[in-house]
Amino acid sequence: MEFSGKRVVVMGGSRGIGRSIALGFAKEGASVAICARGAGPLEAARAELAAFGNPVFAGPCDLSKADQIAAFIPAAAAALGGIDVLVNNASGFGQTDDEAGWAASFDVDMMAIVRASQAALPWLEKAAEPGKPGFASIINVSSISAMRASTRSAPYGAIKAAVIHYTASQAKMHAGKGIRVNGLAPGSIEFPGGSWEDRRTSNPALYNSVLSQIPFGRLGEPEEMADVVLFLASRRARWVTGHTITADGGQLIGP
Repeated sequence: MEFSGKRVVVMGGSRGIGRSIALGFAKEGASVAICARGAGPLEAARAELAAFGNPVFAGPCDLSKADQIAAFIPAAAAALGGIDVLVNNASGFGQTDDEAGWAASFDVDMMAIVRASQAALPWLEKAAEPGKPGFASIINVSSISAMRASTRSAPYGAIKAAVIHYTASQAKMHAGKGIRVNGLAPGSIEFPGGSWEDRRTSNPALYNSVLSQIPFGRLGEPEEMADVVLFLASRRARWVTGHTITADGGQLIGP
């Protein structure tokens, strides 16, 4: 129960990778706050988290809206009694190379990280010990799409690359305060209701093409991403900052 008594905020924690990250922290004893736009999935995730017996806070938040982030972070900190770990997980999944596609990725994948991090910083500073890196940390979720060119989702990949750069910059900015900043770059992850589950039937050619690139012969699972995030937030990673870990089952090195 390494995270017993710790306060964790997961931005976009009602489904998929975010939900698994929130559940992973709750299983390890943390108090957890989550947000999402959809009331139904948000309440379902809140009930799952509450079953572990730790304090839980769930609030609606459209992460493309600066004012909603500015309201959610203080509410989460008040409910949990502070913030030790901030996980920026949500994505706008901008796909099309047009104004709408770029806006979707920029507003959520990039600016939500900037805004949530800045809003949470006062509480992270209180949780940190200058010169002694430990639990106080930010973890930003990027993607392996950041690491190769794409004709299918140019805005998504480009902004996720910016997230990796910003993660390293944040780490450098906040190291003196005792706050670590790292990232996770997932490969293709499949879960109920997710885009890859849909593509299995709606676009089997794409699904099978991606599947053929993964040496282990399957897509990843959200719980496997959560395990990496928990490591990055733990004392086992206390000397790790400014890095983005790829967790893709070898997808980038596949055929």
